[in-house]
Amino acid sequence: QVQLVESGGGLVPAGGSLVLSCAASGRIGSSYCMGWFRQAPGKEREFVAAILWSEATQQPMYADSEKGRFTISGDNAKSTVYLQMNSLKPEDTAVYYCAVGRYDSGREPGEYDYWGQGTQVTVSS
Repeated sequence: QVQLVESGGGLVPAGGSLVLSCAASGRIGSSYCMGWFRQAPGKEREFVAAILWSEATQQPMYADSEKGRFTISGDNAKSTVYLQMNSLKPEDTAVYYCAVGRYDSGREPGEYDYWGQGTQVTVSS
């Protein structure tokens, strides 16, 4: 079982920045995918970014729409992943969820096995 705890959400004006953190605990293994999704009211959960983690490498992947504004990074020793979000827009407002899946997980929510409780990000115009 894996537990995920997100933090760092909040209210920020358009153009501002936030850093989200997600700490994993439990039997996570040595190769896995850990990433972020978001869900706005009335919309489906969508992929934001993830890191494919193995003992030797970290390979980030991003949703095309967020590439350049968001940066995902991680600390494997702490099983923690961070999402640096810059130039935030009102349309980035959503609940952001951390998720963990197998190393070959991709951009679909169904490919991930464990989820955090979510953290609210609100961008004011």
